[in-house]
Amino acid sequence: MRALTYQGKRDVKVETVPDPKIQDPTDIIVKITSTGICGSDLHLYEVLGPYLDPGDILGHEPMGVVEEVGPEVTSLAPGDRVVIPFNVSCSHCYMCESGLYSQCETTQVREHGTGASLFGYTKLYGQVPGGQAEYMRVPFGNDLPIKVPHGPSDDRFVYLSDVLPTAWQAVEYAAIPPGGSVTVLGLGPIGAMAARIALHRGAGLVVGVDLVPERLDRVSSYGATCLDVRRYGKNIGDAVRDLTQGRGTDAVIDAVGMEAHGSPIAKAAHTAVGFLPDAIGQRLMENAGIDRLSALHAAIDAVRRGGTISISGVYGGSADPMPMLTLFDKQIQLRMGQANVRHWVDDLLPLLVDDDPLGVDTFATHHLPLEEGPQAYETFQKKADGMIKTLLVP
Repeated sequence: MRALTYQGKRDVKVETVPDPKIQDPTDIIVKITSTGICGSDLHLYEVLGPYLDPGDILGHEPMGVVEEVGPEVTSLAPGDRVVIPFNVSCSHCYMCESGLYSQCETTQVREHGTGASLFGYTKLYGQVPGGQAEYMRVPFGNDLPIKVPHGPSDDRFVYLSDVLPTAWQAVEYAAIPPGGSVTVLGLGPIGAMAARIALHRGAGLVVGVDLVPERLDRVSSYGATCLDVRRYGKNIGDAVRDLTQGRGTDAVIDAVGMEAHGSPIAKAAHTAVGFLPDAIGQRLMENAGIDRLSALHAAIDAVRRGGTISISGVYGGSADPMPMLTLFDKQIQLRMGQANVRHWVDDLLPLLVDDDPLGVDTFATHHLPLEEGPQAYETFQKKADGMIKTLLVP
């Protein structure tokens, strides 16, 4: 089969690789029909190379049609249409039964002290082959895949793999009071969808912050008040307070993570890590704070006293400095973590079956063949060609 594989920093290629096989009796094989490129994939493209090997298959936002099932799979059959959550979760351990699918005890990567394995996402998370490919092996076939109806286009359902549950959890964790206010930092796919969900769920004011004109225009068209970082710079907090009687918003969602601009030193560290030998790069990431924290610092500044910061953007440095005095003084609550995909499916599916209140049908800005994946990664990384969300079609 053809699959998009990691080769090195800013180097991905579509190669012919062996077809996946049933390995365990509850496995299924899925023929992929659509697979997204996530902002988190750019972390692999840029920073997390020390935890990847050449040839690793990337991608964690796939959907498709069941091709083959293992002998103990009873809930699916060949021909069923499914979306694959990015968490590799068993659904039966203590953590899964508590709704914390991203902490699944069956697939935790104890070697690295991390949570549940993830499809297509480095040795830190199990080095499980991903979904930017023609076919994909999916374990826990009775419980992990999300069965969806035939009929609507893939665009209606594919975001159940990551974008929708990640954005929904970000809003849930933000604890926006009824009619309250939230600032969303970063208007890529997750931030843009979080803004839509916050408005759908009754937020009175959604403030979107970014520096890419197409992203600002897109979120503004859905009813958010948008602030351009190029205009306000480090005064974003003041601009947010001007909109909220001098207080700041009730909540802030940081949908940026380690892609944030604003720290030349951290940017240099990111660049250096990508070119270091794997063993050295891993030690640096595990023992030094190398993240660009400007977005998180902006969140701390923009949230009102007693408010909540919800972090959905991925951070990679394990020793990042935090302004603890300010966090404590402002009585800020922090919630964060990988989305527990399966936990939010019952909330999201009703929004996808009939109407389209979140605009998923037109959410993708680009649909491209899998063979153009390498060019798509480069374009997305450069924020060029108005690319915000890309679906690859094998």
